[in-house]
Amino acid sequence: MTTGAHAGLHNLAAEDLSMFGHDPWWLVLIKAVFCVAFLMVTVLICIVMERKVIAWMQLRIGPNRNGPWGMLQSLADGVKLMLKEDLIVKRADKAVYVLAPIIAAVPAFMAVAVIPFGPAGNEISIFGHRTTMQLTDLPIAVLYILATASVGIYGIVLAGWSSGSTYPLLGGLRSCAQMISYEIAMGLSFAAVFLHSGSMSTSAIVEAQHDRWYAILLPVSFLIYLIAMIGETNRAPFDMPESEGDLVGGFNTEYSSIKFAMFMLAEYINMVTVSAVAVTLFLGGWRAPYPISTVWEGANHGWWPMLWFVGKLLVLLFGFVWLRATLPRVRYDQFMKLGWKVLIPVSMVWLMLVATVRALRNEGYELQDIVLYVGGAVLSLLPLSFLWDMYRDHQDKRAAAAAEVEPEPAFDPMAGGFPVPPLPGQALPPVPRRRPRHERELIVSGGGDTVSDGKEAGDV
Repeated sequence: MTTGAHAGLHNLAAEDLSMFGHDPWWLVLIKAVFCVAFLMVTVLICIVMERKVIAWMQLRIGPNRNGPWGMLQSLADGVKLMLKEDLIVKRADKAVYVLAPIIAAVPAFMAVAVIPFGPAGNEISIFGHRTTMQLTDLPIAVLYILATASVGIYGIVLAGWSSGSTYPLLGGLRSCAQMISYEIAMGLSFAAVFLHSGSMSTSAIVEAQHDRWYAILLPVSFLIYLIAMIGETNRAPFDMPESEGDLVGGFNTEYSSIKFAMFMLAEYINMVTVSAVAVTLFLGGWRAPYPISTVWEGANHGWWPMLWFVGKLLVLLFGFVWLRATLPRVRYDQFMKLGWKVLIPVSMVWLMLVATVRALRNEGYELQDIVLYVGGAVLSLLPLSFLWDMYRDHQDKRAAAAAEVEPEPAFDPMAGGFPVPPLPGQALPPVPRRRPRHERELIVSGGGDTVSDGKEAGDV
């Protein structure tokens, strides 16, 4: 192993997080309260922004009654939900039914504990005590974020199961399958960041972006993460667990009052959390944008970094709203195909490419040589891909010819003993219908003669 590789492993193993863990208990409490308050206020702003922006895009008025310009509408909605009657369905498993909203909401708050709002040094003073603009940091902080996001899915699955109803159960199962497929792509996009920064610490990853954001260095990882984070939060156009067209309301159909509000709160907090992770890992975190940081030396010091962080966060939240206002919901099979057959293979190939480039850089190769080697490998794979496509087309034509010779049996929706919907390519048999009245045969009582009073059977 070369000296560069030794140095990279040494930096990963001996990460300097000594500035964390020395705050007094009251300062830790203040930071924790700030994190919770920041999430709650951002959620209130995001809900109003969503309703206002979508109304603006669709040429509607939007909320304009509660507070100035309707800015207190989300607060009024929260109060209304808390004052509604709290119902528990008779067939529900009551313990799990009540616990599920809590399991969904609490982990959503936990991920923000390792998000840096400013530099890791003692940049600010709170009541005379110098401290960092971050609650805490870990050598595996990004894995901690993934772990908390994975725990939250249990609340949705348990809510669907404990309701004792079919549609909530289907919504919970959909959400579970959705989380599994998109967590894999999300984790692979994180792995490329780990390779470039040599760390899993959020503060160290932001420090590694001092000259260039990873959204520019790793554009494929950034794009995959943007798609995965929308699927992870069950937001439109990927809101299949809540699709009212076929599941009434999804996993939260049988919930009301504060428990229903907690599911909505968890969804919006997850939006804020995944956006904060995107800012931290790909958009330079708390660092000022390029033109500002070059002309103003103090832009990345003091309380200013929090302003840049919140600005980037609001841009990503606006992206969530924009997608919801413009894109229709996709079919569930299309959504799963995108996750398993597109995002995961592309992210794996991209990760191998990034790892190859990093290994060649550690071996001392120049950038031009690396581009030459990687480009040659990609060009050598193109003919193989072309041959594979020709082979698949040939196989598809043979399969189509065989299908014409031997037609498939008609689809029977009751073949398994219970009704099932048709798969793509199948069609339900025609429904027997009663013939129109003018096409029916008139049978005269008393004999086989169909002529009565000078009229034939078909003349009615």
